[in-house]
Amino acid sequence: MRILFLGYWSLNDGLTTSTVFPHLRVLQERSDVEAIRLVTIERGAMAQAELTFAPGYLTPKITFLPLRSKPGQNVILTKIEDFTRFPDELVRQAAEFRPDFILARGAPAGALAYLVWKKIKLPFYVESFEPHADYMLESGVWRRYDPRYLFQRHWEKKQKRLASGLMPVAENYRRQLIKEGVPAARIATVPCSVDITQFAFEDEARQRIRQRLGFASTALVGIYVGKFGGIYYDEEAFQVFRAAADQFGSGFRLIILTPDPEQEVQCKLTAAGLPSDSFFVTKAPHAEVPDYLSAADFAFATIKPAPCRLFCSAIKIGEYWASGLPVLVTPGVGDDSAIIEAEAGGAVFDLRKPESVRQSVQHLRQLLTEPNLRIRIRELAARYRSLERARQAYTMLLST
Repeated sequence: MRILFLGYWSLNDGLTTSTVFPHLRVLQERSDVEAIRLVTIERGAMAQAELTFAPGYLTPKITFLPLRSKPGQNVILTKIEDFTRFPDELVRQAAEFRPDFILARGAPAGALAYLVWKKIKLPFYVESFEPHADYMLESGVWRRYDPRYLFQRHWEKKQKRLASGLMPVAENYRRQLIKEGVPAARIATVPCSVDITQFAFEDEARQRIRQRLGFASTALVGIYVGKFGGIYYDEEAFQVFRAAADQFGSGFRLIILTPDPEQEVQCKLTAAGLPSDSFFVTKAPHAEVPDYLSAADFAFATIKPAPCRLFCSAIKIGEYWASGLPVLVTPGVGDDSAIIEAEAGGAVFDLRKPESVRQSVQHLRQLLTEPNLRIRIRELAARYRSLERARQAYTMLLST
């Protein structure tokens, strides 16, 4: 089979590296896959830049041809222009590459795949399928009258009806899709997959990173990976970091890996009352993240609670688990919050409840005394976030 794999982020975006590349490897290993065309969407200042695959990712089966946004417009005009121009460009790519179907990563990419289907009836599948429009609405990023919300919500309804297969990231959403009338045979749950081997704990990396950062070998280190704002807490996250520091005392240290401006994050940490020698902030390439996770003892997932968050799967939680880190998380995050509570994979806090953060940090503190904790936590990643889930879903959906 020939697959046009449509991503929604830049080739160099961390989400492409962490969520798209692992699935490309799974697909290209299949004997029935003849060729894969990866299509990314390049926006902003780098939209016209020359793009190069990292060594080891481009194989004889995989070719690459991006879609490029036109620079110099505001975000709404850019998105409108993208969704009117890109379907025609994808139709041209389909005529040249001759795919059997489009495999879209995420509901926004699925919207483009649907628009191509509308023109040439090319079958399409959508993996990492989530209610993206409602995510953005409930997070306050979009408003109910925003054209982006209205169009995306409409296109998601079309995907549910017309996609040859959907791969939601949470069992919660699979059940919801079945309630909405999507045939169960067209649905396979694939939580955001993690390369368990890549994120395995390494004691050498732990010692090296701590020494470089000036963190004592006895320090208790928390880590946060990702952005602030949008679907994630912003100012509130820094108060959670402060609460953890208060509970763990002067030996607490914090690592933050974020694409946000470093100085801005440092100022927020200082304003929250954390001493400057107690934290380290940087933007790390995805390949370096496992070493930083090895240096930590537990992790933060400060995701804003919202009704549709039950249907998500945070890649960072899978990566935390793969390194053996218990996670301090908010309630109702996909299947993960319930797993964390049921299987002692960390602790759940709710900012709407007084004392919740303090109590959850205390619970976490008890977990950290458990012998072989990292080994047990890593099993959660093996059970719930392995790439084997993607292999099984592709076998179920793409082989029919």
